[in-house]
Parts: sequence; structure tokens; C-alpha cells
Amino acid sequence: MSKHFAVISPPAHGHVNPTLPLVRELTNRGHRVTYPIAEEFRNAVTTAGADFLELTPWERPRPQGKVQFTPEMVGMMMELIARELERNLPTLLARFEDDRPDVVCYDMMMSAGPILAERLGVPAIQLVPSFASGEGFSLRDELFSDFDMDHPAITAALDHFREATEAWGVTRPVGGMLTPVIEDLNLVFVPREFQYAGETFDDRFAFIGPSLSGREDYGDWQPPEPGTRLLFVSLGTAINNNPDFFKTCVEAFGGTGWRVAMATGDQVDRDQLGTVPPNFEVRQYFPQPAVLKHATVFATHAGMNSTMESLYYEVPTVSAPQMGEQAANARRAEELGLGRRLPEELTPAALRDAVEAVADDPGIRANLADMARVLSKAGGASAGADAVEAMLADRARTTG
Repeated sequence: MSKHFAVISPPAHGHVNPTLPLVRELTNRGHRVTYPIAEEFRNAVTTAGADFLELTPWERPRPQGKVQFTPEMVGMMMELIARELERNLPTLLARFEDDRPDVVCYDMMMSAGPILAERLGVPAIQLVPSFASGEGFSLRDELFSDFDMDHPAITAALDHFREATEAWGVTRPVGGMLTPVIEDLNLVFVPREFQYAGETFDDRFAFIGPSLSGREDYGDWQPPEPGTRLLFVSLGTAINNNPDFFKTCVEAFGGTGWRVAMATGDQVDRDQLGTVPPNFEVRQYFPQPAVLKHATVFATHAGMNSTMESLYYEVPTVSAPQMGEQAANARRAEELGLGRRLPEELTPAALRDAVEAVADDPGIRANLADMARVLSKAGGASAGADAVEAMLADRARTTG
């Protein structure tokens, strides 16, 4: 029987992209999906088959260089989530009270999701694009274990967050950065074998991994001639204002036998890089899956979306994390022999040596081949849709 799904995600590529194959799979099975999000994602969600509902864009702090998590930074981020909740929840309720979904699928950062589900009296499914948190591993503790939770910036943000949720008469946990939630079904876009303490998670967690097949849209990008060693460089779409890193890449690989595709984002001016060598192609963004399909090595910020895409295409990584969550991803990839983390004080020689080392390491190549098989076995969007339909069928049997 056809169902109506509401999918609630932050307006960020690392959160939206993993959900789109699931949306496509659900709509291909005859279900209807409504996807509320900022205008810039309209084409992405409608192409996947969802109905678009416009929400007010989030405030987007764009820091210079790397982000160091401090109590003040975490308090600011929690304030941002609370303000977005207050701004967009009325729009969500107005839409879905008149067009009630059968289930709300919400990103782990979207507290509006569980509030919406409770107000509408429908089940909630959590979507997890990063490491899941459970009894054996806590991403919160991984990132903030040394914090003073009584710091004024955190207590003020928690008070605001509590007021913002209690105003809607909510009785259940609603998540956020410091209060992880476990739903009856949690879809994790990471394979269990990559998850920290993956063996400790119970059957409420479906580790479906990523789904990338069919996303290799080349646009106007042309792959290199066969046999050319291609280095792909990107610090993602959110925290990429790091011209020194890109200049180091130019110094390390200018005039070498490598072809370099370097995505600098929308904050770094090309003029900041100096003279760009002929073996470099520099753009704000590249069609990442298409480039990774041909890449020899990926110099990356180690966002989880990028990490999963590198594993899918069996591309070894050299990682320059720009924030704590990315550092956890990079460390896990290094632990599993899938790449290397770059030193904090990065020189052109150190970068070049790391890239050459992972490119020529047969052990890393073998580990990547094994992990690619793990990703294929995880099932991706098809497994996710199966889990969703099974949960709804179980609920129907229980209540009916």
C-alpha cells in the first residue's frame, strides 16, 4: 500500500545527498515523498521524485580555516538549531496537518522531525549520515567529552532549546547536538564495518551504507586519458575557506606528472592561489562522483559523505579534517587501512609523499576492495526502503 513520507534534512549537501537515493527508491516503489528544504535543493529533491516544500534557508556561519570545537562554538551551533526550529516548525505543521504523512524521516540534526511526528501522531525514523550513537559509541562523547557542560554558553543554549521544544508541548526526546535519540528504526548511511563499535548496535539500527550508482553526472568535466594519475582535491561545501591548504597543493603537485582536479569552494578566490600550473584544473565545485570514478587519490576533508564516496569508488584518501567530526572519520579510515591522515603542519613535501604512498600501497588497495564489497552487501537505498516498509508493516500488524 502506498504511503506518504515526510523527509526532513538540514540544507547541507553532506546531509541531503545520502537521502536522495532513498527518496528515489521509495517513489519508484509507488510511495509519495514530501521534502521540505531550502530553495537551492529544489532541483535535487524533485529529480529524486519528491514534492518540494520551500523552507527558510538556515543561517550559515562560514569560518576561516579549520573549526575548533569550544563551548562557545557548540553553544552558537545549538542556538542556530533552536532558531531554525522556531522559524520553520510552524511551516511544517501547517503543511502536514493538511497533508498528513504516514511517517516522518528526519536527519539526526533536525529536532523539528520528532516534534512534527509527535504532534501529528505518526512514527518517526531517524536518518544518520554520520556515525551512529548507541550504547557502545557516542559521537557526542567523541567530540565533546572534555567540555564543561556547565559553561554559560552551553547552559544558555540548552535553556533556549528547551524553551523552543516545550513551547510545542513535546514530551519525547528530540535530539540535537548534545542529546542523541534512538528511534525504533534508525537508517545509517554507513556500513556497520566502518561504524565505531559497530557490533554493539542492535536491530533498531540498519547500516545501509551509501548509494551512488547512477550519480556519475559528468556535466562539462572531461576525465583524463587512461593511465593518467588523477588527484582530486576538495574540502567539501561547508568549511572550505582554507586558501593555505590549496596553495600547498599547488606547490606540491605543480609541474608533476599528476593531473589535479581541485575544488576550492565558493569562498577562496582563484587569485589567492597564485599562478595555477597547467596540470591543474581549478573550479569551485566538480561533479564529485564522476571525478572519483577516475581518481587515483582523494585529498579530502573527510566529511562522511565524501568518505563513503571514496570507499565506493575504491579511492585511497589523504585527509585534512576541518572539524572534529571529520577528524573522527579520518581516524577511522586510517585505522582500517583505507588512507592516511595528513599532519597538522602540512608542507608540500609531506603532502606529496603521502599521496604517492597511498597511491602505490597494495595493502590499502586490497582493503579498499574489501570495503567496496562491504558497501555493496549493505544494500544502500533498497535495503533502507525494505527496512522502512518492514517497520510500517509491523506497526500495522501490531495496531490493527
